[in-house]
Amino acid sequence: MERTEESFFQLLEKGTSAPMVVLEAENRLQQAGFEELSFQQIWGLADNGRYYVKHHDTTLFAFTVNKRAGFKDTIRIGAAHTDFPCLRIKPNPDVKAGGYAQVNVEVYGGAILNTWLDRPLGISGRVALASEDAIHPQMRYFSVERTLGVIPNLAIHMNREVNKGIELNKQKDLLPIMGLESEGDKKFLSFLAKELHTEPENILDYELWVYCREKPQYAGIEEEFILSPRLDNLTSVQALLDGIIGSRREEGINVAALFDHEEVGSRTKQGAGSMLLANLLQRILEAIDRTPAQISASLYDAFLLSVDVAHGLHPNQMGKMDITNKPVLGKGLCIKEASSQSYATDCEAVAVVEQICRKSGIPYQKFANRSDMAGGGTLGAIASSFLPVRTVDIGVPVLAMHSAVETMGAMDMKSLTGLLCSYFQA
Repeated sequence: MERTEESFFQLLEKGTSAPMVVLEAENRLQQAGFEELSFQQIWGLADNGRYYVKHHDTTLFAFTVNKRAGFKDTIRIGAAHTDFPCLRIKPNPDVKAGGYAQVNVEVYGGAILNTWLDRPLGISGRVALASEDAIHPQMRYFSVERTLGVIPNLAIHMNREVNKGIELNKQKDLLPIMGLESEGDKKFLSFLAKELHTEPENILDYELWVYCREKPQYAGIEEEFILSPRLDNLTSVQALLDGIIGSRREEGINVAALFDHEEVGSRTKQGAGSMLLANLLQRILEAIDRTPAQISASLYDAFLLSVDVAHGLHPNQMGKMDITNKPVLGKGLCIKEASSQSYATDCEAVAVVEQICRKSGIPYQKFANRSDMAGGGTLGAIASSFLPVRTVDIGVPVLAMHSAVETMGAMDMKSLTGLLCSYFQA
């Protein structure tokens, strides 16, 4: 458990944007002996092979395969997402205002906006630089491990009604201060070029996110809680990596899918609403000499765990929860159900997960929304519409979901990791 939490804290600190989450995952997979493949290659897979493949630097699949397994041996898939609500830096970012240097941003995903005020902010992502080959720009990861900005609150003396609630304007009120105004019109781009050891004119475009630099920490009288940015959804990424790396299943195929763009709907070329997962599985099965009929049968016999956080019971807002399903932090992972299929579940698939939990002694709870309140969705329902297999939505319960800093139960990471390890072994 101590090793798991140490590794988890490292992921929370290093996974400051989707590209950096994938980079950290790639490093761990390489250390565990996974071999990188490319979608542009023809795959030749070894018996008991362990592989991973990236897509646009923000989505990653890791898989293990046994070529001798019968074609009806189950394909087990676990899926999570690498992105999280935050602020994204726009093109032409430099803004001058009253002697300050700011950057122009837009809100990414469903962030709780006021939680981003007065936080230490960093910048992370990837940058495209000019190259000799126009079709292949030079791509660079970018992350500065120091505080670069802040979005200050307005003092109460200038806004006496602030404690009654205030609506923040996404264009006007959320521009981070990055420094003092100086000569020249491109302070941020000059800084970016200096960090990348290039000239500003070589910067063609970028995908850069402003992230919260608060460190993960324990909280509570007996350290029952973990407070951190990006619990949604790096809890699930951690559990999937532990599960796929630790897997030694001697038959069938295990897949850990880490998708981008869940927070903005998943319907992108690297999201769960693409053909990526179905294409990946077909490529794997073709590489181990399955016939078209066997491929079709294998895909329909697969099982998918959609792993994303759930809502925990808030002691100050208990009326917001369902009247009989009230998951509490620290009491185990959640199985999420919704008749609308915003959580993709059916009773047979849920029973499979419950039996794995019971067999391994893993605590679990069930979550359902209040009948008069719409809840969120996950990538499970979207992915399973392209790959119509048994699917269950699970995840750890958290408080303040989509806040700059969220709260979870420290022991719930153990239950989620335990389930994923058992799932990839069973």
